[in-house]
Amino acid sequence: MISRRDFMKTSGVLGVSKALFPSWMPRLAFRPPQQTGRGDVLVAIFLRGGIDGLSAVVPFGEGANYYDPRPSLAVPEPGNGANAAIDLNGYFGLHPALAPLADLYRAGELLVVHATGSIDPSRSHFDAMQFMEYGTPGVKTTGTGWIGRHLQSTAWENESPFRAVGMGAMVPNSLRGGIPALSLRSIADFHLRGREDELAQAQQMLSRLYSIDAPTGALDSQARLVFETVDLLKAINAGGYTPANDAAYPGDNEGFGLGLRQIAQLIKADVGLEVACVDVGGWDTHENQGTTNGYFNALLTTLGQGLAAFRADLGDRLRDVTIVTMSEFGRRVEENASAGTDHGHGNFMFVLGGGARGGQVFTQGFSLAPETLNDGDLEITTDYRDVLAEVVGQRLLNPALDQVFPNHSVTSLGLVNPR
Repeated sequence: MISRRDFMKTSGVLGVSKALFPSWMPRLAFRPPQQTGRGDVLVAIFLRGGIDGLSAVVPFGEGANYYDPRPSLAVPEPGNGANAAIDLNGYFGLHPALAPLADLYRAGELLVVHATGSIDPSRSHFDAMQFMEYGTPGVKTTGTGWIGRHLQSTAWENESPFRAVGMGAMVPNSLRGGIPALSLRSIADFHLRGREDELAQAQQMLSRLYSIDAPTGALDSQARLVFETVDLLKAINAGGYTPANDAAYPGDNEGFGLGLRQIAQLIKADVGLEVACVDVGGWDTHENQGTTNGYFNALLTTLGQGLAAFRADLGDRLRDVTIVTMSEFGRRVEENASAGTDHGHGNFMFVLGGGARGGQVFTQGFSLAPETLNDGDLEITTDYRDVLAEVVGQRLLNPALDQVFPNHSVTSLGLVNPR
C-alpha cells in the first residue's frame, strides 16, 4: 500500500495519479464543490498550428492583392470552377470544404470575424498558443487561463465534476486555474475500457487512503468526487449514444469528431457542463499545403463536417450553447517556394450559436494592400480578447471581464445578443 503522503507526492493536491490508474486513462483534476451558472455552455475549439485563414475565409474581393501573392494556393473566386469559394457577402467567401457551414451562415447562426487574433507578434507556436490561452499576450508568467479565470470569477454554485472538460490527454492552458477541469479522452474509456476488475482495484486502493463515505477534509472530498465522476460517466453510456437529426460526425470514432460527439452527449446529459475545449491540430502547412485538393482541404473538411454535425446534433439546444474557434496566428499572404505558407499574423474566428449575430463577416479595416500589411502579414484590427469578452459577458453572464482579461481595456463589438 502507498501512504497518503506518497500519493500526494506523485499526484498533487488536485490530481489523480498515474500511480493508481493506467497511463492511457484520462487525467482528472478536482477541488471541493464550487459554483453553477445559467449562462451558455461554451465550446472552445483551438485550431493548433496556425490555420491559413486566408484560405478558410477567402477575401476574393481583394482581387490582385490576394491572388497575385498566391498563384498556386489561392481559392478561386465564386463561380470559377468546382473548387471556388462560396460567396458570403460579395467580398468574402468560405472555402468549398466548409460548405456545410454556409447554410448556418445564411440562417444567421454563424458569425465570422476576420483580421483578428493575438496582438503579440510572436511567430513561435509554443509562445503564441500560451499567450492566447492565458489571455495575456506577451506575458508568460500569468499561470492561469482565460477560461480558468472566468470560472473562478463567477458567482454561482456548481458541484459537478463536469463543470469544465478538456477533450484530450491534458488539460489545456486556457482551463488552468483554481477551478477543477476534467481531462477526458473518451467517455467509453473512462472506466478502463470495460476492465471492471482493474477499476474496482483502483477504487479499492483509493478508498483505503481516504474517507469516501464521510469526507472529513478537502482531500477526502476530492477522492469522493473521483468516485462520483466514474459513476456519472458509466451512467451516461457512451456506447449507446445516437446523435440526433442524422448528424454524421467525421472520423472513425476518434479525434475531433469524437470530441464534439462526446461534448454533445455531456450537454444533453445535463451533468453540469459549463465549458468544453477540443483541439484540431495539424495546421502548420509550410510545405505542400494542398489548399483545395490536398492536406489542408482534407483537414478543413473535417472541421466543417464536425461543426455542422455538432449543430445538427444539438438541435434546439444550440440556443444555450456558444462555439468559438481560434488559432495562435495566421499565415503569410505570400505563398512560399514549397507550395505552402509560413507563419503570419492576422486570422479569423468563428462564433456559432443561438446568441451569435451571425450572417455577417465582421472586420474593422481588412486589407491586403501591400502598404497595409504587417511585415507581409494581414494586420490584426480586432483583438481576439474583445471577441471572447463579448461571449463571456453577454452569453456566459460574467461581468468580471477585468479578471478574465487582465490589463486589457475591452472594446464592445456588438457581436452577440445578450442572453
